[in-house]
Amino acid sequence: MLMIRLARFGAKKKPFYRVVVIEKTRAANGRNLEVLGHYNPLTEPARVTLKHDRIDHWTKLGAQLSDTVARLVKNNPVQPAA
Repeated sequence: MLMIRLARFGAKKKPFYRVVVIEKTRAANGRNLEVLGHYNPLTEPARVTLKHDRIDHWTKLGAQLSDTVARLVKNNPVQPAA
């Protein structure tokens, strides 16, 4: 089963996360299939960049969103093209 979840990167006490597609049984920072975005909680406001088209693609293929990623997707909708 595939999951879309956060993988932690960064230094001690300076977390930085990638939104990744990964097999559910792998370690949290294991080899991922694709990076779908980034999340930096230390900036004010927290900076989130997501590839909504790729997230939709993977969810149609059966990948499930983790609770945190689902919240990030809900709070950061697709921006209309300028």
